[in-house]
Amino acid sequence: MAGQQHSAAEENKRHKHEGPKKHIIAFIFSILLTIIAFAMVAAGEINTTFIYIMLVAMALIQVFIQMGFWMHMKDRGHVFPLIGILGGVFVVFTIVIMASYWAWW
Repeated sequence: MAGQQHSAAEENKRHKHEGPKKHIIAFIFSILLTIIAFAMVAAGEINTTFIYIMLVAMALIQVFIQMGFWMHMKDRGHVFPLIGILGGVFVVFTIVIMASYWAWW
């Protein structure tokens, strides 16, 4: 009986519910990043290289927010999905680099 209570307490500690506060903050941050991206592009007078760099940076921040808060990749037990995602990123970057070299030569 004591062993079952201990494991149930351990399970509750491991899968503790965060509540909506962090999700709301992440959602607001995602919306702000999207508004900033649209505003930068709509301004039109900003250097295009700077816009490209900022858009990629904000997109990467969005990816980490989405993976951490909505896909719960920050929690334990998500090793295999993370390996799959990183493997996919590796394959895509390899394809892009090889296509660039193929078009270049």
